[in-house]
Amino acid sequence: MTDRNSKTVKLGLIGDNIAQSQAPRLHRTAGALTGVSVTYDRLVPRDMGLTFDEVFEQVRSSGFRGVNVTYPYKEVAAARVHVADPLVRAIGAVNTVVFDAEGPQGFNTDYTGFVRAYRAVRGDAAPGTVCLIGTGGAGKAVAFGLIRLGARVIRCVDLDPAKAEGLVNALRALGSDTRVEAASDAIAAARDADGIVNCTPLGMVGIGGSALPISAMRGAVWAFDAVYTPIDTPFLLDAERAGLTVISGYELFFGQGVDAWSIFTGVDLDPAALRAALREGP
Repeated sequence: MTDRNSKTVKLGLIGDNIAQSQAPRLHRTAGALTGVSVTYDRLVPRDMGLTFDEVFEQVRSSGFRGVNVTYPYKEVAAARVHVADPLVRAIGAVNTVVFDAEGPQGFNTDYTGFVRAYRAVRGDAAPGTVCLIGTGGAGKAVAFGLIRLGARVIRCVDLDPAKAEGLVNALRALGSDTRVEAASDAIAAARDADGIVNCTPLGMVGIGGSALPISAMRGAVWAFDAVYTPIDTPFLLDAERAGLTVISGYELFFGQGVDAWSIFTGVDLDPAALRAALREGP
């Protein structure tokens, strides 16, 4: 747990295409609200001329309390840390790492953040049949969240059949009542789905595009996009036009950030006050 009167808490984010990430602002604002001195750096391995492993060791040895990890390093990071939670081990991806005396400890607040975001918009409504596009680190976390939320069917879509099958096997191993299927065609997998989820980087600033055409969205009930920069992605804008209830990636971002703050510092934070402060601008 962080002592509010102790030295500055050094945090950071390791990932690609993170120039517009709001993670630094979220954690610095949380520090300001709670009286904790915080620094939060963006760390892009390719811009630093380093590998992920080299950046990871650099922050580990230079006094960082912890780091968040984003695309495309969440699965790589999972192999570099100790993960105490068996569910997070099953997910196989971490987005939050704390450096302590026992070594780097890994957590997944994307999982808890998604459940929080879904319930904030849809309450107790069941997800139904879900087309999940993208089975990387974010896709894995969301898929486990969908199991917790009681999805009837999850269709795991990826251009890499091995990745899709790997996630399917991990989900089936949980022994839940959810039926899990692998697919390579997103349009076919979206047919008759209640929910459509994008967990690919398509739509991100610097990447663009959308994981699914609007014609394939019609007939679904809800949509979620893990991308939050920009907040109004082409995927979500099309989903709104098609009449779906949309869950913004910003809600996952906010939820995972609140949970990561608790892991990093152990300092109580008022989520409503943080949300209000973030809305006020820089």
